Amino acid sequence: MSYLTHQEKGLLKIMPDVLFSQKETEYLTSQRLARIATASSKQGIIQPDVVPVGFDFDGEYFYVSGMNLLKSTKYKNVQKNPGVALVVDDLKSVNPWEPRGIRIYGIADIVTRQDGYMQQTDHPSVTYIRIKPLKKWSWGIDAPVFQRSKTA
Repeated sequence: MSYLTHQEKGLLKIMPDVLFSQKETEYLTSQRLARIATASSKQGIIQPDVVPVGFDFDGEYFYVSGMNLLKSTKYKNVQKNPGVALVVDDLKSVNPWEPRGIRIYGIADIVTRQDGYMQQTDHPSVTYIRIKPLKKWSWGIDAPVFQRSKTA
């Protein structure tokens, strides 16, 4: 089941594929938690919503689900507005301070998927929000964010 409009499907065809570097792909497949941001509009006011989520990444799409997904704000928002942001980040080290992560903008739809990460939980689900990445930024993965100054 897909909730993308004809215009959004066209956008996916003309947007270049987001290519993650090998280090970025290794980082993404090593992580399990992310934050997804969605938005809805009520009475002309746009209300953003961000929540922590588990995810899978197959090299092309991100898959997000959760307990009671069909009742969740993220699910309802994606049905009305498929534009999403996803952040995967952590601290490689606290001392020295080494943050790293990837921020992704993408288009989401709702899919049925067998053998996703939710099958390993006490609340198995086959319904997922699938995210096609359109744009990405990363930090601290290919090189540290902060360089230590060398003192003589």
